[in-house]
Amino acid sequence: MRNVFLFFLFGSSLIAGGYKIPETSLNSVALSAATVAHSNSADTAYYNPANMVFMKNENALEANLIYIGLSDVNYKGSYTNSLGTTTTGYDIESKRENFFVPSFHYVSEDFSGARFGLSIVSPAGLSKRWNSAPAIYSAEEFTLKTVEVNPSVAFPIGDKAAFAVGIRAIYSEGVVKSSSSMASRDMSGDSIDFGYNLALSYKPTSELGLALTYRSKIDLSVEGDAALSYLTNSSTSGASVSVPVPALLNLALSYTLPSDTTIEFVYERNYWHAYRELDFNYGFGVNPVANIVFGAPIAKNWKDTDVFRLGITQKLDKLTLMGGFVIDKTPAPNSTIGFELPDSDSLSVSFGARYQISQKINIGVAALYSMREDRAVSNSAINGEFKDSNVLIISSALEYRF
Repeated sequence: MRNVFLFFLFGSSLIAGGYKIPETSLNSVALSAATVAHSNSADTAYYNPANMVFMKNENALEANLIYIGLSDVNYKGSYTNSLGTTTTGYDIESKRENFFVPSFHYVSEDFSGARFGLSIVSPAGLSKRWNSAPAIYSAEEFTLKTVEVNPSVAFPIGDKAAFAVGIRAIYSEGVVKSSSSMASRDMSGDSIDFGYNLALSYKPTSELGLALTYRSKIDLSVEGDAALSYLTNSSTSGASVSVPVPALLNLALSYTLPSDTTIEFVYERNYWHAYRELDFNYGFGVNPVANIVFGAPIAKNWKDTDVFRLGITQKLDKLTLMGGFVIDKTPAPNSTIGFELPDSDSLSVSFGARYQISQKINIGVAALYSMREDRAVSNSAINGEFKDSNVLIISSALEYRF
């Protein structure tokens, strides 16, 4: 089972505001994740399981492979160390990142009015690596990988409404490496943590869809081992750190025109206030000075954010065309930005298509490009600008209905 988890973990990376990954299927990439009120493919099991009730009475299974390309982020500016010494003139770049992320979605046929769903996705992640000072002092490598197994069940409420409930199980794995001429850290660990999700759908007419979905916060309680060194002293001990996957609320509305054109708007609220600090804890036997260098809590003080998503679907004979747009704000305040996550506001555009090969099989491709704003940062450590942190996502999928 661990090898299966690692297969899914291979591609986790920074995608949206913060480190959540909203695009885990072909439709979500094509529609900028505006696939909540009008979801009717196998990925309905993840984005709005209540809508499984309104799907055709058959099994739907979809396998996706998503490519994620992260540009090499440039930083120009100065850096002030913990002793108050400031060095100017830095011009450095992070490593370029390329990943392939698989995902899986399944919706069952009707069982006495109930529908069952299962999604296996990567809901959050981060991968940022630097080769140069001063970034390597805190983020030579800063990697968080996750895989979520999310079973759900949906029930009808009369003919026009439905609700669903699901269980979230997230396996996470993290690596943190930091180094300087005086001290270094090499930590790795993993965990399994649990949460839940809820969904409610209402379809007053065949053209109009309304939906509300909620995914609970999950604290990733990563535990493992760390090797810390300071000057000539080094030691190894147990280590732990907790990182939240924030609670998420979606309110969605869709409307289908006589031309078979569906427009969907999604308002998304991310409860990032749960990320107050990054606190690494080490066991006994760690060099006391190294523990002071790497064990002090790092303030984050992230804020809740609003995301606005728009998706358009045009259904033709055997072809379905899709496009999307999203405005996404960063939760990270200027005062706590670091090299491990130089996040910024973004605008994303997307498009995609599905083709019905037969009554049972359809295939599709989609792409999303996220244009992230350059960000000037001035805080106690960093005084400069991060640039060129754009993201490209390409998805391919096969859906089978039986």
